[in-house]
Amino acid sequence: AALTGVFQEMAKGECHFTNGTEKVRYVLRYIYNRVQYVMFDSDVGHFVGFTRLGEMNAERWNSDPAEMEYRRGEVDRYCRHNYGIYAHFATVER
Repeated sequence: AALTGVFQEMAKGECHFTNGTEKVRYVLRYIYNRVQYVMFDSDVGHFVGFTRLGEMNAERWNSDPAEMEYRRGEVDRYCRHNYGIYAHFATVER
């Protein structure tokens, strides 16, 4: 039988800044059909699954040292590196 309907998968990376770059948090969310199934949070330091699929992916990614090194480095490589761009748009008066 043919599948019908609309399915949506999304990955969303977020940078949270407190007091400039004094405290920076990186969050990566994976969402399928409006349900977040797995998330990486730099404050936690590893992936956390919220569904069975998310738990399986979290277990696989958390056991991969290269993946974990890459994700933990996103705070500096992605967030801090681009802070000047974010800060400009967040503080510009209109």
